[in-house]
Amino acid sequence: MIALILAGGQSRRMGRDKALLEVDGLPLIQRIHQVASACVDRVYIVGPVRPELPIAWQYLTESQPHQGPLLAFQQSLCQASADWILLLACDLPYLEIPTIQHWQQNLAQLPDSSIAYLALGKNKGTANTYETLCGFYRDRCLPSLNKFIAKGGHSFQGWLATAEVTTIPNPDPRMFTNWNSASDL
Repeated sequence: MIALILAGGQSRRMGRDKALLEVDGLPLIQRIHQVASACVDRVYIVGPVRPELPIAWQYLTESQPHQGPLLAFQQSLCQASADWILLLACDLPYLEIPTIQHWQQNLAQLPDSSIAYLALGKNKGTANTYETLCGFYRDRCLPSLNKFIAKGGHSFQGWLATAEVTTIPNPDPRMFTNWNSASDL
């Protein structure tokens, strides 16, 4: 199992690099890396190398940076794979090891047809939305993802509406809190 931490955004709304914001004396991305490292065999940062961070980290670069998280995920899956991928945003200040490990224990019981294990987010109209940047995806989701993107698709929600997703039951909503602007701090 691997983790991909998406950290290639421009942080325009924040006005500074979100990944480097400090939480408990550590850059946020370092905290996310620690949580992921406790749960999976290998962790990759998807985005530019930051000289302020540990040099031993493994990075995956986007061939087309700043095109959004779905394309970054797709490009990452072409460079690194495992049966299950833990996908995380770099700005999840309340991410917890025990919660991720609890979700992980459920993966073996999921139907083979399910490509992802995600929490439901806020409903927008009649459609369910998912918390796409804090959950698990099967490696074999890549063909359907490639097909969706080739047809002009660009959103996780649009792609997942075409696939089978198993919902994480009763997740703690704080796990999905992310920092997008200075007012979120």
